[in-house]
Amino acid sequence: MAVTTFKANTYLKEKVSVEANIRGHKIIVDEPKELGGDNQGANPVELLLAALGACQSIVARTFAKKFDIDLQNFWVELEGDLDTDGFLGKSDVRPGFSAIRYTIHIETNASQEKVAEFKKFIEAHCPVGDTIANTVNLVSSGIVIENPII
Repeated sequence: MAVTTFKANTYLKEKVSVEANIRGHKIIVDEPKELGGDNQGANPVELLLAALGACQSIVARTFAKKFDIDLQNFWVELEGDLDTDGFLGKSDVRPGFSAIRYTIHIETNASQEKVAEFKKFIEAHCPVGDTIANTVNLVSSGIVIENPII
């Protein structure tokens, strides 16, 4: 398969609530009350953690048979450190994660060696993990000023 372009649209709603539209799916993104939101959904950095765990899970399911892994159960616990002062403009620290940690849990009868090889493959083939770990070309095409209809 060649390069595929994925798309999403986001729309600011009340306070800091955002509606994301992706292939006809709607996701509500919001901040907790202590960060100015109404806690209607996960915030963007929590969704980034979830995206990493989901991506690793999908890679695991997709390739388990190739590695002769009987995947009985699989889940990922994730956490990340972020100094909110960067986001809030209170200090000169980066607004993004300084560290992300995760633990992969796998229920299987496969050997420890086979599981270690499988884990290495999962980490090497997860697009979200690769995007986080490596610099990506982030390009803004500018801003469009929409005039309200009067």
